[in-house]
Amino acid sequence: MANILSAEKRNRQNEKRRLRNKSYKTQVKTAQKFFLDALEADSTEQAAKKLQEVESLVDKAVKKGVFHKNAADRKKSRLYKKLNQKKGA
Repeated sequence: MANILSAEKRNRQNEKRRLRNKSYKTQVKTAQKFFLDALEADSTEQAAKKLQEVESLVDKAVKKGVFHKNAADRKKSRLYKKLNQKKGA
């Protein structure tokens, strides 16, 4: 446990941020799951709508500092790749 007041405050701030970041990450993971479920059900139109929702959530998370921009772009790219493979097949 921290003995210095500034270190205690830093710990409190870090905990708040950790919980906030956890919430954003959970929302993104849930949206990705819905997208993948729609993709497995051979509903490419619905999957495309879900992918837009995922993209929006990921971009918001980047804006809040939860994800790095490159990591977010990588996530979106992988999901678009799956959608395009499904459309092509």
